[in-house]
Amino acid sequence: MAKQNDGAPSRAPRDGSAYGSALAFAAGAVALWSTNALVGKSLLERHPVSLVQFLQFVGAALVFAAIRLMSQEKVSLSVGLVDARTGLIPILVGLIGLVGTMVLQYIAFASMPVIEANLVAYTWPLMVAAAMIMLATARRPALLAIASALGFIGVMLVISGGRHPSWSEGNVIGYASAFGSAVCMAFYSIAVGRLAASPERLLLPSALIGVVITFLWCVNDAVAWRIEPDLFLGLYLGAGPMGLGYYFWSRAMKLDGGRVAVVAYLTPIASTLLLTLSGERLTVTAAVGAVLVIGSCIAVGTERSEAGNHA
Repeated sequence: MAKQNDGAPSRAPRDGSAYGSALAFAAGAVALWSTNALVGKSLLERHPVSLVQFLQFVGAALVFAAIRLMSQEKVSLSVGLVDARTGLIPILVGLIGLVGTMVLQYIAFASMPVIEANLVAYTWPLMVAAAMIMLATARRPALLAIASALGFIGVMLVISGGRHPSWSEGNVIGYASAFGSAVCMAFYSIAVGRLAASPERLLLPSALIGVVITFLWCVNDAVAWRIEPDLFLGLYLGAGPMGLGYYFWSRAMKLDGGRVAVVAYLTPIASTLLLTLSGERLTVTAAVGAVLVIGSCIAVGTERSEAGNHA
C-alpha cells in the first residue's frame, strides 16, 4: 500500500503537466489560425494567390528549418531516407495536411467570399467526427451523427447564402476547394497523432515541396517580383498560421489530443468575428448556417474532449 500511495501522487503532476502543455500549444495554434483568413483576405485583394502561397511556404519552411536545427533529435539517414515506412509516409501525410490544406484553402479564398470559404474550410472537425463513427471509436456515436448532420446542413446554408445564382457565379471551384481543404485537414488531424515522426521532421519536407510547387505556379502566372511592404504579411502567414500554427497543433495532438481537441473549434468563431469586424458580411441564411457549423463543431469537440478524459 505504501508503494502505491508513494507512486500515485507523482503520476498526476506528470499527467497535469502534459495536459497543460498540450492546452498551451493548442491555444497558440488557434490564436495564429484565427488571423489567417483576415490577413489572407487583405493580401489577395492586391496580389495573386500564387504569390501569396509562395510567400507562405517560404515563411513556413524557414520556421520548420529553424525548429529542426534547434531540435535535439538525432538524424538517422538510414531511417529517414531509406525506410519507406518511416520516411515516405510522414512526407505524404505532411503533403496532404500542409500543402493540400493550404493551397485549396487559398484557392477558395480567391474564388469566393472569404468569410464563407473560411466557414466551409473549418468543417474538418465534422469530418473527423464522421471518421470516428465509421471507425467505431466514438463513445456517443448518435450525438456525433446528429451534430455532424446539423453541421453539414449549416454548410449547405452557407453555400446557398440565400442567393439563388451562387453556383452560377463561378463559386463551384471555390466551394469545392474549401471542402477539399477541410478533407485534407481532417486526414492530417487523424494521422498526425499516429506517427512517431516529430512535427518538424514531418512538416519541413512538405513545406519545401510547397515552395517549389508555388514557385512554379508563380512562373506560370508571370508574377511581377516586386518587393512591397505588405508582402511581409505573406511571410507572416507562413511563419505564423502555417508554420508555428501547424507545429503547435501537431505538438498538442501528440501530447494530449483527446482532451485539448475542443480548443480547435474556437478558430471559426474567432476568425469569423475578425472578418465581420473588417467589414465582411453574411446573409441571414448564411448566418444561420454559420451558427449550425460552429455549434456542431463545439458539440463534436466536447464529445472528443470527454472521450479523452474517459480514456
